[in-house]
Amino acid sequence: MSGPTGEQDAIRVAVSTVIFSLRGAPEGDRLMLPLVRRTREPHLGAWALPGGWLDPAENLDAAASRTLAETTALKPSYLEQLYTFGDVDRAPTRAISIVYWALLRSDLVDAQRSARDAPENVEWFDVDEIPPLAFDHNLIAEYALDRLRNKVAYSRIAAGLLPDEFTLTELREVYEAVLGRRLDPSNFRRLLEGSDELVPTESFRTGNHRPARLYRYIAD
Repeated sequence: MSGPTGEQDAIRVAVSTVIFSLRGAPEGDRLMLPLVRRTREPHLGAWALPGGWLDPAENLDAAASRTLAETTALKPSYLEQLYTFGDVDRAPTRAISIVYWALLRSDLVDAQRSARDAPENVEWFDVDEIPPLAFDHNLIAEYALDRLRNKVAYSRIAAGLLPDEFTLTELREVYEAVLGRRLDPSNFRRLLEGSDELVPTESFRTGNHRPARLYRYIAD
């Protein structure tokens, strides 16, 4: 096997993250993601996913957390490695991108960004209204959204978008926002009330309607 060539030495490794959260909108919470406007070439001024180059001295999870904090001032509730994108023509120079996807509770988004200097070049976008992005980031965002929508059907991944305690209605609204469609409230309630992962608490959410019991997921 031959040794490395100059071209191989030039390969760079980046770490990017697709982070999802529920954000308020006039018609209800929507599934959204933050994008960063690029401040240098290539694709100067274009929107892109948060990310940066991998430091040789750090592991991948640490790099994902660091680059996300540096570009968006956010720390996710859930972080998982998604996929590696390495098409030869995905960037002007040979670059491989290790992509993570993450979830952030909606009640923590503003709290985290107000606690530190939030970058001015960050903006939240509805997952169904993502603009043209730099490099192959539209493909990456679509891949991450598909992964989330598939995983929410067989796991408790929705917990990454919810406070510690929540009503069944709030949980259903998370599923609806992620899946992009309405669910029958009665069927959804019957399905979840038979789950051994949800625990009813002694607390209730009060408001204009009758009090609604709060639930939580069992400790993992």
